[in-house]
Amino acid sequence: MIDRKLLMSEFKNLLLVTLGSVFLASGVAFFLLPAKIATGGTPGLAMLVYFITNISTGKAMLLINVPLLIAGTRFIGLPFALRSIYSILITALLVDVFSTEFDFPAINSLLLSTFYGGTIIGAGVGLVLKGNASAGGTTIIARIAANYFHLKPAHIILALDIIIIVSIGLIFVDLEKALWSMLSLYVTTQVIDKILTGVVSEKIIHIVSKKSPEIGIAIHDQLERGGTILSGRNITASEDKTILFVVVGARRIPQLRNIVLGIDPDAIMIVMEASELLGTSRWI
Repeated sequence: MIDRKLLMSEFKNLLLVTLGSVFLASGVAFFLLPAKIATGGTPGLAMLVYFITNISTGKAMLLINVPLLIAGTRFIGLPFALRSIYSILITALLVDVFSTEFDFPAINSLLLSTFYGGTIIGAGVGLVLKGNASAGGTTIIARIAANYFHLKPAHIILALDIIIIVSIGLIFVDLEKALWSMLSLYVTTQVIDKILTGVVSEKIIHIVSKKSPEIGIAIHDQLERGGTILSGRNITASEDKTILFVVVGARRIPQLRNIVLGIDPDAIMIVMEASELLGTSRWI
């Protein structure tokens, strides 16, 4: 009997991978390729192949990615590899179709091409990753190399991206192209991060005070937020301390600050970013 929950989960994955692949192909074909600006990963390598040999970017993506994914199946698992091959096939097909069959308006601004191309590609890669797949074989290269040479995968991926950007500058003998490619890569990375972790408006607050119970009650009554009082000692272990841990929305920081300082002017309040939040923060 087919597991309905598993089937729905796989359908969601395929939907995310398909949508992400369309975004990725659009960003490459409509924005970066016409401006001769590269992105990172294997899409960037495929663009380099196109600039050097005139082999279409879509075909180059297949030539680079599919053998890597097949070779690296044991490193990533068969279901992940199959979804990734599906993503690469769609992306490769659409990049060539969009480049040759669609009359997209010319963009005469490197800034706009870089920003929107990087944003759309970042959204595409982020959606593919959320669909439990990969948009390219860079991850495979990193894992294989890390397995044999004891290097960190993140360092290998960074090195590959640097090689792509430097190559763009050398191919066109144009430092400006390399700098635009670097900016595109940065935008892409930021968008991927936002899609994977979400745009969290919550802030993590640590409050160090001798009046933590009173501050906690005030936060509960006035902000309708819970929290946790953590016990600890100072760095010399000569004095007991309490730290109040609470999560509040960014817009309520001024109100929280007034509550804390109104009760204890000597309190220390540390505000930190919450990059990802699962569940509800109301009664942390």
